[in-house]
Amino acid sequence: MKISLDWLGDYVTCDLEPERIAAILSDRGFPTEGIERFGEDTVIDVEVTSNRGDCLSHIGIARELAAATGQALRLPSVRLPECEKDIREFVEVEIDEPDLCGRYTARAITGVQVGPSPDWMVRRLEAVGIRSINNVVDATNYAMMESGQPPHAFDYDRLRGGRIIVRRGRSGEQIVSIDETRCTCDPAMLMIADAEGPVAIAGVMGGLHTEIHEGTTTVLLEEAHFNPVSVRSTSRRLGIPSEASFRFERHVDIEKVDEHSRRCAALIVEVAGGRVVRGVADAYPRRWQPQTVSMRLGRMRHLLGIDVPVDTVLDIFRRLGLQPERCEEDRVACTIPSWRHDLSREVDLIEEVARCYGYDKIPVNPKISIRVAPVEPRERLADRLRTTLNGCGFFETINVTFTDDKTHEAVSGADHPVLRVMDVSRKSANILRPTLLGSLLGNMRTNYNMRNAPCRLFELADTFIPDPDPQVVLPNERSKLGLVADGDLQLLRGAVEALGRAVAPRQKVRFEPAALPWADPGARVYLGDRELGTAGLVGKKVLDALDLPEGPIAAAELDVLVLLELQAGPEAIRPIPRFPSITRDLSLILDEPVTWEQIERIVESHAPEGLEAVTFVGIYRGKPIPAGKKSLTLSLCFRDEQGTLTHEEVDAYEKKIVDALDSKVRAELRTA
Repeated sequence: MKISLDWLGDYVTCDLEPERIAAILSDRGFPTEGIERFGEDTVIDVEVTSNRGDCLSHIGIARELAAATGQALRLPSVRLPECEKDIREFVEVEIDEPDLCGRYTARAITGVQVGPSPDWMVRRLEAVGIRSINNVVDATNYAMMESGQPPHAFDYDRLRGGRIIVRRGRSGEQIVSIDETRCTCDPAMLMIADAEGPVAIAGVMGGLHTEIHEGTTTVLLEEAHFNPVSVRSTSRRLGIPSEASFRFERHVDIEKVDEHSRRCAALIVEVAGGRVVRGVADAYPRRWQPQTVSMRLGRMRHLLGIDVPVDTVLDIFRRLGLQPERCEEDRVACTIPSWRHDLSREVDLIEEVARCYGYDKIPVNPKISIRVAPVEPRERLADRLRTTLNGCGFFETINVTFTDDKTHEAVSGADHPVLRVMDVSRKSANILRPTLLGSLLGNMRTNYNMRNAPCRLFELADTFIPDPDPQVVLPNERSKLGLVADGDLQLLRGAVEALGRAVAPRQKVRFEPAALPWADPGARVYLGDRELGTAGLVGKKVLDALDLPEGPIAAAELDVLVLLELQAGPEAIRPIPRFPSITRDLSLILDEPVTWEQIERIVESHAPEGLEAVTFVGIYRGKPIPAGKKSLTLSLCFRDEQGTLTHEEVDAYEKKIVDALDSKVRAELRTA
């Protein structure tokens, strides 16, 4: 918000240097972004927070400066030269949507002559970054920059039916705005209409057909209060930002709408001539009622950590126009003025005391004490997962929470229930992800296009699935761990098993075949007795749909909540083994139906104490292996913690395991 110091001087007497004024405003919560000269004037660029719409004007800043310096605030006096005609002869105002338009006033000014504005008005408008258009439009812009209330001037002769109706837009209805944008209306937008159709977009911009032009002789002046959310959504939807919408989005003073209308009408008469029609069409369905907010002095001292004298507190509130009253020994009650919509709670009043008394008066302790809190279980788990997967060669990715229909249908199927957002900025990718695999496969495609292979990726994020009960509004939000890797399922299985060992060392990871919409083949993953997630090789249909090469690409999605529930305590540090291990590889000829899970279970149940680990190596089918058979190779690692193993001892361990496999699944040692 650019503030002209020459203009500001109309409302408050302040002989301070610009730098001092900027410092005062900064101390009160309005940082200065720059100070520059504009001819003989000085302009301060002030940053105004979104909750202080009352300060998007020279009077608003003057009110703050007057409160800080103790000077009086001078508001402009208004004298309207009215003619004998009555406003009821010109227009009637109807508000069909009182929730979206709290107040609407209309004044008529006859006999105006549109032309250039006087030099003083042009100079002040240009100082704050607004170019001159003509005297009537400049007067409305001047009034807006003065008070923060955006007016709008219509060419009265181009309005039809003598009626102004504030209503919602109608489907298919169109209006061309002053900046020549063709806008299609819908029922979510609030429109200003005459008897035949829309003439302005409420709070955003007027229509081209009714704008002020050189032949305008009668002006209908609008001053209103519109719902901030309605204005913001309409402005964003149409892509039309404006100085008016910027202010309406941050609230304007509903109680002073008529007062500002009188001031703007007087400015138009001053620079364009004419006379104001007697009276005002004022639709005000729900009158504003002042609210009283109280503040406990003890609570103020507790939050601020300092003791502000009571007289100082009352003086601060008095200067801000809050009409304070000492209602109890420890309580001050304030009547909130209509322009301060941001004050509604006790803590708001405490903040006013702090910023006006001075944040610099709040003491700073030379020492602070920091209490170390233990790491949350969820954070400890996330750290374990990331560390383990990094060690397995996986890289973490971070994706947006949304996916598109093509990706969703490829991975989950068209019939899978989804949640969508209505945000117009997401017309295509507007599905909240029910699975992480679609995004991860998209990351794989990007890496392949950049010739970055091999590629192993993981993501730790939330998924969203609608609740099957239609009465439940909120979705089932579940944290998942997604993994993808180019290569066979054995590589991915190794990573999942590493995760299982890192999180729950006493539980075994196992895979059971299952039909999955995205996998061929697919499996359900279990950690101990708990279902952990799904895994598999990505099917050809999915690869084709997502423009990925034939693969193979393995993927898995695991439930983080299950991992969290099974998570063991802090990792135990084990010493580095003192004695070497001996590894033996066994190649077994087995019947085709025998699974690795069976082999692993038999080995572990008959394993001697010296068996440290059993690892799957691979499967071979073909000559000289007989039909209906397969060759499975596994690796056995033996170690004795008390001394060095001999090969004779390992031979005995190996024979015990081979005999068990022979008796249970008729396994034969492959010799060639």
